[in-house]
Amino acid sequence: MKTDRPPCQSILVYVGLDLVGDGLMKLPFLRALRRAYPTASITWLAGKGKTVYASKLAPLVTGLLDEVIEDADIGSRWRQLFARPLKGRSFDLIIDTQRRVLTTLILRRIAHKVFVSGAANYLFSDRQPFIKREKKPAAMIRQMLDLVEAASGASADSSGALDLAMDARDAALADLPEPGKGAGYIALAPGAGGEHKRWPLENFITLAKLMAEKGHIPVFFLGPDEADWRPALGAALPQALFPLQDNKVYGIAPDFTIAVAERCHAGVAGDCGIGHMLAAADIPLISLFGPTPPEKFSPCTRRLTILKAQDYEAGRGGEEMAMIPVEAVEKALETALSEA
Repeated sequence: MKTDRPPCQSILVYVGLDLVGDGLMKLPFLRALRRAYPTASITWLAGKGKTVYASKLAPLVTGLLDEVIEDADIGSRWRQLFARPLKGRSFDLIIDTQRRVLTTLILRRIAHKVFVSGAANYLFSDRQPFIKREKKPAAMIRQMLDLVEAASGASADSSGALDLAMDARDAALADLPEPGKGAGYIALAPGAGGEHKRWPLENFITLAKLMAEKGHIPVFFLGPDEADWRPALGAALPQALFPLQDNKVYGIAPDFTIAVAERCHAGVAGDCGIGHMLAAADIPLISLFGPTPPEKFSPCTRRLTILKAQDYEAGRGGEEMAMIPVEAVEKALETALSEA
C-alpha cells in the first residue's frame, strides 16, 4: 500500500536513550526509515541520556543517520511545554518512538510539519498506521516499524545489508575465505546476558560436531564475557573458528562482528546481543528462547526460525533452555541451509 505524500527532506527521531541492546534491536527501524526516505536528512535525538549510535554502534549507522544528538535534556520537565525545544530548528517530520504523554506533548513544541507518535494510541499523531491493530504489538521493533508505516503510508521494508566499512568486510573475507564445495560457515553464539537465557554450552558443542561431520565449519561468536570458553571449545572442536578472538585489529567491534556474520551461511543464537548482530547480517537464523518471550525480544530478520523450550514435551511446559533438543536445532539448521 502506498499513499502519495509531500516530499520529506528533514526528519527528527526521538528516543529517551539507547544502550547497546536497544541500538541493535532498532537497526531494522533505521533501515526501514532510510528506505522510506532515501534522500532525507535524519537526526537521531536522545533526549534523556546517551545513545550508542554516537559511540560503540556509530559505524553501523553510517548512511542511515546524518546527525546524532545525545543528552539533549528534552522530554522530562513540565515547563518545557511552554518553551520551544531545539529552538531555531524545524523538521518536515518528527517521529516520537516513546509513549509517555508528557514527553510527546513537549516534542510537539518542536517546529514541524508532520508529527507521528504512538502515545495514547496515536491520539496526538498527525498520521495513523494504515493497518489497524486491536492492541499495541508486543515487539518493540514492530511498534517502531508501525511508526514508519504511519509516516510514509507504505509498508516498512527493513531488509538489506548495512553499509559497513569496506575494510571490515575485507578483514572478514580474509578470516573466512570461500569454503570448499558443499561446505558452509555456521555462526554459533552461545553467550547471553544471563545464564537462564543460555542454551547449554555442551549442546552447542554437540551441534557443532554434527555440522562439522557434514563438512560445515563452526564459527563461534564469543563476547567479552565468554572469551574464556575459547580453550575448551577449541579443544573439543579443532576445526572451529574464533574470529572475534583471533583478529587482533578488530576484535569484537560491532561492524567486524556483523561483517563476519555476513560470511556465514546460517546461524544459531539465544536471546542475546550477538543474536541481533547475526540478524543484522541478514543470514538465516535459528533463535532459541526459554524464559524470555520471543514475541517481544525476537530479532527482526526475514529468515528467522524460533524454537521455544515450552514447545517440547520433555519440558512439560517449562522454560528451561536445556529443554530444546539438539536434534530440533540441527533439523532447523539443515532446513535453513537448504533454503538459503
